[in-house]
Amino acid sequence: MAETKYSTRTIPKISLHDFPTRIPEITASLIHAAETDGFFALTNHGIPTSEIEAQFAAAERFFALPDTTKALVPFTHLNTGWEKGAQIRPSTGVADQKESYQMQYGAAMSQSWLPEPLLPGFKAQSLGFMHRAQEVSEKLMLCFARGLGFDDGYFVAAHDVARPSAQTVLRILHYFEMDASAPTPAGYYRAGAHADWDFVTLLFQRPGQSGLEICPGREVCTEFGVGDTWTKVEPAEGEIVCNIGDLLMSWSDDRFKSTFHRVKTPTDPAVDYYGPRYSMAYFNQPNTDCKIQGPLKKYPMVTGSEFTKAAMKRNYEALEAKKKALANEGVRSEGGLVAAAS
Repeated sequence: MAETKYSTRTIPKISLHDFPTRIPEITASLIHAAETDGFFALTNHGIPTSEIEAQFAAAERFFALPDTTKALVPFTHLNTGWEKGAQIRPSTGVADQKESYQMQYGAAMSQSWLPEPLLPGFKAQSLGFMHRAQEVSEKLMLCFARGLGFDDGYFVAAHDVARPSAQTVLRILHYFEMDASAPTPAGYYRAGAHADWDFVTLLFQRPGQSGLEICPGREVCTEFGVGDTWTKVEPAEGEIVCNIGDLLMSWSDDRFKSTFHRVKTPTDPAVDYYGPRYSMAYFNQPNTDCKIQGPLKKYPMVTGSEFTKAAMKRNYEALEAKKKALANEGVRSEGGLVAAAS
């Protein structure tokens, strides 16, 4: 296997301070980042570090529960619930070594919340945090709408979490601790390389729990492709790392870039992080009935539901192709596919 190549570039950092009076300036910065890196970090976004840490603490409480308890809310076709070691990336053909729990708004979550006595306060805490992340997301949506020539509220309306057709997800993640004194097992991936298929992802990380890396290489939203030069994105307190998803790439007629990323598998105790890693990803998914088409109409108009189904189908076909390739190489791949938001 070829040695991974790394770049020394950094992703842009964009402050949302005094947002109402700085919209043109912030829009210009976001559009530039979307056209080049596909990734950027937000500062002064309005969510206090204490609130982010409170949600991380809630996530730790959830993942500390016995698997038998978490299994009471299994992953569902509605993109909600808990999974462990079940998400397989087309880039690897094997399961990511993590567990996650996905939350949505409204009726989609009716069967996916644990009973209150088993995890007191968790539901209220998580929904409150989701609304805070939505507030930040809507600022980005306003700017992206202006950058593409749409009305200010165009993308906000298409991602209205108050409607029954909402699909937006908060995923809390726990990557398992590894033994730095033991060799990394063959075929072990914390999170294989992938591009998200949502509009824009807000990723919350904990300082010191590194591993996120990004790699350009995706030129059109309908094809898979991985470049060979990676950039490390270290967690910083209070920052939200954001990336463009396939949906916004399509909605911009491929002007904005959906960038590949992964969570690196630790292989070198001198530099890599082997401890448990917690992160939280807020995936801005379109309402099922919204209409999706870029200003240049490069792609046919589809609904939010149709876009998501097509993305899942493309992901599944790429995964099957990878599995066949591994089988031809004499490598057995086991596990179930999680049809998750990225």
